[in-house]
Amino acid sequence: MLTNKGKYGLKALVHLAGLPEGETVQSHEIAEANNIPKKFLDAILGELRVGGIVRSKKGKGGGYMLAREASKISIGSAIRVLDGPLAPIACASRTAYQPCDDCKDVAGCAVRLLMLEVRDVSARILDNTSVEEMRRNSQQGSPILMYHI
Repeated sequence: MLTNKGKYGLKALVHLAGLPEGETVQSHEIAEANNIPKKFLDAILGELRVGGIVRSKKGKGGGYMLAREASKISIGSAIRVLDGPLAPIACASRTAYQPCDDCKDVAGCAVRLLMLEVRDVSARILDNTSVEEMRRNSQQGSPILMYHI
């Protein structure tokens, strides 16, 4: 499940994607426009900055901007920076695999096998959807099409 941190981070990225190229915005403006607690947003933007997804500029005209074009930032990469692996359970994760204590047959575990499929489908959609697509779809009021599957 997407955490509030992930949800707020995606909202902030969509906000930043709507800025004219080279323009910055301060975190309090993003927080106010998207109903996000400012202190929480500051921490989120910090993580996105460390993850190479946003840049910050200090001084007059300072604020936040995307580190690269919105069309080049995948939703999956942003979620991984903020919320960690996309797998719904640790035994289905590619990057943070941990076996379950109660599992006697990892290879044949019905739950794990289903969660591997869930992870793969989720990753395919999220990794093939850009912040720009998400922004554009929000303007049109339409969901992202399932052609990514």
